[in-house]
Amino acid sequence: MAEAHKRAAETTFEATAGGGRVTAVGRGSGEVVEVRLDASVLDPSDPELVGDLVVAAVNQALGKAKLSLAGVESATGSLDLHGLGLGL
Repeated sequence: MAEAHKRAAETTFEATAGGGRVTAVGRGSGEVVEVRLDASVLDPSDPELVGDLVVAAVNQALGKAKLSLAGVESATGSLDLHGLGLGL
């Protein structure tokens, strides 16, 4: 159970915003590890756009990570493994 949780926390999740012009990569642990920007989002006349797109992509990537961890916890959380002699 702990190993499955650790793997999910280390797994990366990718999401995009702005039609793929902004990509965010996060880990199941909640850490953002990369943000990639297409040059077309760097519009000097609309500087807020890039911020909005980064926030959207990061939130989507971390949302995917959260769903993955919830799935691991849901699948293993209801198991009582103490009586199996596994040293838990």
